[in-house]
Amino acid sequence: MTPAEVRDIIRAARKAFDAWRRTPFSERAAVLREAGRVLRADAPGLARLMAQEMGKPLAAGKSEIEKCAWACEYYAEHAERFLAPEQVETDATRSFVAFEPLGVVLAIMPWNFPFWQVFRFAAPALMAGNAAVLKHASNVPGCALAIEQIFRRAGLPENVFRTLLIDASATAAVIRNPMVAAVTLTGSTEAGRAVAKAAGAKLKKTVLELGGSDPYLILEDADLPHAARVCARSRLINSGQSCIAAKRFIVVEKARTEFERLLVEEMRRARLGDPLDPGTDLGPMARIDLRDDLHHQVRRSIEQGARCLLGGEIPARLGAFYPPTVLTDVKKGMPAYSEELFGPVAAVIPVRNAKAAIRVANDSAFGLGAAVFTRDILRGTEIATRELEAGACFVNGLVKSDPRLPFGGIKQSGYGRELSHFGIREFVNVKTVVIEGR
Repeated sequence: MTPAEVRDIIRAARKAFDAWRRTPFSERAAVLREAGRVLRADAPGLARLMAQEMGKPLAAGKSEIEKCAWACEYYAEHAERFLAPEQVETDATRSFVAFEPLGVVLAIMPWNFPFWQVFRFAAPALMAGNAAVLKHASNVPGCALAIEQIFRRAGLPENVFRTLLIDASATAAVIRNPMVAAVTLTGSTEAGRAVAKAAGAKLKKTVLELGGSDPYLILEDADLPHAARVCARSRLINSGQSCIAAKRFIVVEKARTEFERLLVEEMRRARLGDPLDPGTDLGPMARIDLRDDLHHQVRRSIEQGARCLLGGEIPARLGAFYPPTVLTDVKKGMPAYSEELFGPVAAVIPVRNAKAAIRVANDSAFGLGAAVFTRDILRGTEIATRELEAGACFVNGLVKSDPRLPFGGIKQSGYGRELSHFGIREFVNVKTVVIEGR
């Protein structure tokens, strides 16, 4: 799209917002419920589109579409309650807090979950009365256009949600556009810094969900078969291309040998293959350059002393494939310790005890998710609640997003929250209203 076309779309979205913001919650909810129905009806085709554009296996794509439909239905049901005015007792005749939409929100979204990343923003933002323009990743244009069509078919008024087909280099001009009220980004930490700088220069609200290097702590009393299954599943979700995938496995020495054996077994079971084959567990990575960058991180870690227990070699086949890989003896200073491994590579970091595990877990620039495995639920809860520096902490389970719970990070993993009632209130004006007199 040309700069003029982009400006026209934003102008049309701003005009559509003026009517949409006054649309009753019941009518907005009907649109979102219909969007959920359309998503489910089209799930096979949308899953195939994801497989073609970024390599997601079909079963994973269908699950992603189901989650999008759930988010639409969740906010259709709860948005009005989440945004109901809150009465506050003061010395005035009446005072309350109202939640009013901001306007046009720009969403800058990545390719790894090309539908879910968009719907987890769009469902609450639209139910709050905002309009939206989407700048999706350049390798998933079909998904971007399909999302716009889904909302149109669901009855969303014209121009309330629009897709912008532009390069990343054109995004700054969209952020500067005075008709754009706020920006949300899911992406790399570097992209987050650039967006925050551009939006900050114009004093525009941002929500940033950035990279992660989630630690999973395996304590000496953990149920090791269960922990290995969960850890392997989390590491291999979306071919390892997830910001909240488990990436660092911090294992207390007493549990190390058995956990490593079980983890290798679980990782080895994953079937690597054509994403259009229903039997495939692990598809290719999204691009060749991303696969090669990951392999470089693995090789550098091995050169610095890490041992490879599984995988670690590029398959002799066409496509951006990388095998399930397990590294151990990972230490501070290695790429596998400090960098985000955005692919199916598990980094095992041995430690002496739980205290050391917590220290290593927090020894990261990132703070998105974390998990701890122990049979002592009270101990695990205390560690998750008080000790781990992350936006989402799980005990004996994999880190995942859920429309009912807030999602987001701290430190270099970003700020702000998506989902739950916290997420829908990110892009509203929290307005104080005070009335004097009868």
